[in-house]
Amino acid sequence: MRAGGSHSQRDHPTTGMLPEGSSPGLRRFGRCLGRVVLRMSYRIRVRHGERVPTTGPVVLVANHSSLADGPVLFGTLPRGAVFLIKRELFRGPLGWTLCKLGHLPVRRDAPDRAALSAAVRILRSGGVIGVFPEGTRGGSVAEARHGAAWLARSAGAPLLPVACRGTARESGRRFRFRPRVDVLVGRPVRLPEQQGRAGLAAATERVRTELVELLAELDGRTTDSDEPDDDVRGNEA
Repeated sequence: MRAGGSHSQRDHPTTGMLPEGSSPGLRRFGRCLGRVVLRMSYRIRVRHGERVPTTGPVVLVANHSSLADGPVLFGTLPRGAVFLIKRELFRGPLGWTLCKLGHLPVRRDAPDRAALSAAVRILRSGGVIGVFPEGTRGGSVAEARHGAAWLARSAGAPLLPVACRGTARESGRRFRFRPRVDVLVGRPVRLPEQQGRAGLAAATERVRTELVELLAELDGRTTDSDEPDDDVRGNEA
């Protein structure tokens, strides 16, 4: 499904919408190149891409079943998110590339105030931050959910749940030729405004609920519709 909207923040994000050291030009090139590679690797269908807000801050939360989820969402959604990625990957050529593409390293073993503060600055500038609440791959799921809720409340940003299925290889299967990948964008929601620990707990539970419900909706949909197989579209951001 084609994502509509104006060509403003999507095509030309301001400096404040990206971390220091990132390259907007390389980021746009990376998203374009990524879509080409993704078309060659997967049959991707994005549903309700028009639900992604065209402007303003957004905290995107998505499930994480494989390392391919991040590139798929970065390359296919209408607005490119600044993803919070485990610090261990920011080494050597890969680390340089992740920095230039505008992603943020985050510690998994403890709350990372530096990364969260940088993310809040990006949100307050009108950018998009991507978080994988269940995608710490060995880290603390609870901390990740708290982080997504805390970011949305601190920056006054809506939460945008996104479900992704099909990137993970089934157990026992060694090779898959262009497997189907389905992406479903949920509706933006506002988290509870209650303050203190109770408010954060309620917001964190809302993050969990929204993502679980969206995954259930995606799992319940059929994939044999008449929509095109390759629905990898989106503007540069």
